[in-house]
Formats: sequence, C-alpha cells, structure tokens
Amino acid sequence: MSHAALVAMRGVSTSHPPTRSFQPRRRALPPARAERYQRLLTQWALPVTGEMLCFEDLFAAAGRNPEVVLDIGFGGGEGLIELAATRPAEALIGVDVHTPGVATVLEAIDTEGWQHVRVVEGDVLELLPRIPVSSLAGVRLFFPDPWPKNKQRHRRLARPDVVTRLVDRLRIGGTLHVATDIADYATQTLAVCAAEPRLSGGIVPRPSWRPLTRFERRGLDEGRTPTDLIYERTS
Repeated sequence: MSHAALVAMRGVSTSHPPTRSFQPRRRALPPARAERYQRLLTQWALPVTGEMLCFEDLFAAAGRNPEVVLDIGFGGGEGLIELAATRPAEALIGVDVHTPGVATVLEAIDTEGWQHVRVVEGDVLELLPRIPVSSLAGVRLFFPDPWPKNKQRHRRLARPDVVTRLVDRLRIGGTLHVATDIADYATQTLAVCAAEPRLSGGIVPRPSWRPLTRFERRGLDEGRTPTDLIYERTS
C-alpha cells in the first residue's frame, strides 16, 4: 500500500478531500430558534476540526470516567435524545449535518442540563482525526445514507477505509453497531466487517434499547425490514 493511501486511511490530510458520505441538509431555522441555536452551539458543540480531544476534560463535569460513544448521523435527533436519557452512563458525541436535528439535540442538552452529551455539526470523516485511537467504547451508525445507485456506493460509510478508521478509534472490547433497512447495505457491511481482522460479530436480534425513530417507522411502513449488526473490537 502506498504512503498516501496509508496516510488517508489514518485520517491525516492529503491533497484530495475525503469523499462525502452524506446529503447536505442545512435548512434555515426560524429567527428566534436560529438565535438560540447559535448560542447553544458555542456551549455544547465541538468544532469538526482542531486539536485532539481529551474526553476526561470534555466530560469532566459529568463526574465520571467517560464511556464515550460516537453516534454518527442522528438525523432528527429523537433517537440520540432517548439514548442520552435512558443510558446516562454513556458520554455521547453526536455527529450530523442536519441543522434542525442538531438544533433539537442542542435544545435537549440545554433543557435537561446534560453534561454527558456533545454535538458536532459536520462530516464525521473530518472529525475522526480529533478522536484518539483506542478511545471509544462504541460507534453507532443507525440508518446511514444508503446511496443506492452503483455510482454512489463509494460514498457509503460501510466501506473498508472508513471501517478501518472507526475500528482504530475503538478500544479493545468496544463495539461497532450498524442498523440499516437497506438489504444491500447490510450485505456490504457484513462483507467489509468480515474482512477487518480486529472485529468479531455479525447480525443480531434488534436490541430492545435501540430507539425506534421516525425514519425507521417510515421504512417499516414501506415494507423494509431493519437489520442490526454488532461487532466487537477484539485486538
């Protein structure tokens, strides 16, 4: 493998920007909500780029040795909010580009006084260099953009280079949890994760603790069946 390929895989900048894995959803907010949103961003959001994060400092006010979980693509935010309320022992970093969803999560953090949740509005591929290796207790990728066309599939997050970078940042015993209602996406995830020697796992029954979001309900109404895949980093 070339030096450039290795550098790109580990999340260091090269001359070519990373392929985006999302559809931009930056919708304008009403003026009063936009003002609150900007204020809450300064309190509870993390810049997508910058120095390496120190979780102990970031979540010091939560009063625990943080079990940090990276929640990628939380959409409207209701799932992340439910997990923040029902699993308070976890420290959550949610990443998305959907402005109303980011605003909803920020408002919940402010209303509930949560110290164990932070938000990043941006591309997770740009955030990964800020996350220390072997530091995360979990990575969640619930119903990611499916990019269904053949010419789009290089944008999927369930691809070898991205999975390698995510596994790099899991600690030993940390888990990668993917949920999708696109059968081809589940098949691709199985193949990519099977090829990653540090992972062990596969398809599991739907965990009772995973929130049922509007997006998943819509898929069920349209006849799609969700698949949950959970992998543990073993080495």
